Amino acid sequence: MPGKALAVYTSQFADYKFHEDHPFNPLRLKLWFELLEAMDAISDEDLCYPPPATEEEILLVHTRDYVEAVKLASLGKLPEDPLQYNLGTEDNPIFPKMHQATSLVVGGTLQAARLVMEGVTSHALNMGGGLHHAMTGHASGFCIYNDAAIAIKWLRKHYNLKVMYIDVDAHHGDGVQWVFYKDPDVMTVSFHETGRYLFPGTGGVLERGADEGYGYAVNIPLEPFTEDDSYIEALEEVLPALMKSFQPDLIVSQHGCDSHEYDPLTHLSLTTRGFAAAARLIHRLAHEYCQGRWVALGGGGYAPRRVVSRCWAILWGEMAERTLPEKIPESWLLKWAKHAPVSLPEYLYDREEEFPPKPRREEISEKNRRTVVQALNRPVWSFVF
Repeated sequence: MPGKALAVYTSQFADYKFHEDHPFNPLRLKLWFELLEAMDAISDEDLCYPPPATEEEILLVHTRDYVEAVKLASLGKLPEDPLQYNLGTEDNPIFPKMHQATSLVVGGTLQAARLVMEGVTSHALNMGGGLHHAMTGHASGFCIYNDAAIAIKWLRKHYNLKVMYIDVDAHHGDGVQWVFYKDPDVMTVSFHETGRYLFPGTGGVLERGADEGYGYAVNIPLEPFTEDDSYIEALEEVLPALMKSFQPDLIVSQHGCDSHEYDPLTHLSLTTRGFAAAARLIHRLAHEYCQGRWVALGGGGYAPRRVVSRCWAILWGEMAERTLPEKIPESWLLKWAKHAPVSLPEYLYDREEEFPPKPRREEISEKNRRTVVQALNRPVWSFVF
C-alpha cells in the first residue's frame, strides 16, 4: 500500500530566481518548508529529491529553438532576438543558469508523476512547480518552462492516461490550456480572476477547446473581490460534475495562492478557508475517480510570509493527512517577523472577524453563479446537465 503523500523538494529550487526585487521570489519555498519543520509536520521520510528534466523531456512541450535560446541566455549570451522568446523583459529577466534551474523544477514535477505512477505514493507534491504560463515557444508571466504541461505530456506518452488539470491560481492557467486545447484526453479546468482586469487577459468561458478538444477546456473567470463562499460554491458546482463526466485517471492540480485577499498582485478576496476547501475537494475527487492518483504543484503567491507559507502548509497537511497545529510556532514567527513589512498572522487559518464582508457581495456572487452556468452549458456535457 503506497504512503499517503511525498513532497519533492530541494533547496536548489531557490536557484530559480530572477533578481532580488522580482515578485516571484523563491524565499516563499524556504518559508513554507521551515514552517512545516517548525510544526514537526514533515521529515526526511516524506521527501524525495528531484533529478533535472532531460532536454528530451522538455521538448515534449517546448520548441527546440526556444530551448536553445534559454540555454544561450543562461550562459550570458543573448539569443539573436531575445524578445521573440519574451526573455529579458520586466516579467522574465534573464538570470544565470536559467535553463538548469528551470530544468530542475520540471524534473521535480516529472518525479512527482513517476512516484504516483510507480505506486510509491498516492499523492505527490512539487511546491516549486506550477509554472503554468510558459508557452511552447516563449516565456510568460515569470514562467520559463511549463512543468505542468510537460508532466501531462509525459503521462500521456508513457501511460496513455486521461488527465484532468485543475488550476486554482488567481491567474488563468493559459499555458497549459493552449498546449492541450485540441486534446480530448486532457481536460483543463481553471478558476481565476477574470481576465478583464488581470494578466494574462484570457480564460473567458467561451474558450472551450477546439476540434476534437472542444468542450475539454473549462474556464471559470471570477469577479474581483470574490470571497470564500462564492468561490467554494463554484468549485463544488463545477468539479464533481466534470469529474463524473470526464472520468480521468489522474489529477494534476496547480495551487497558486495569489487569490488571497492579502496578495498584492490580484483582486480576489479569499482567505485560507477558500484555499483549504479547494485542496480538500480535489483530494476527495482524486480518491473517488482516480484511485487516489494526484500530483499537486505550487504556483503564484506574492505575500510569502503572510499567505504562501500558511496556504502551502495547509495543502501539505491535506495531502498527507497530517493534523497541523492551530497556532504558528513561536520559533518560526520570531525568525521571519524581524524583517517582515507587516505583522504576521499568529494562526494557521485566518480569523473570520479580520475579513469583513465586501461591498456588493451578493452582486458578485450572483455574477459568479451566472458564469458557472454559462461555463457548464456546453454541448459535449449536455447529457450531464
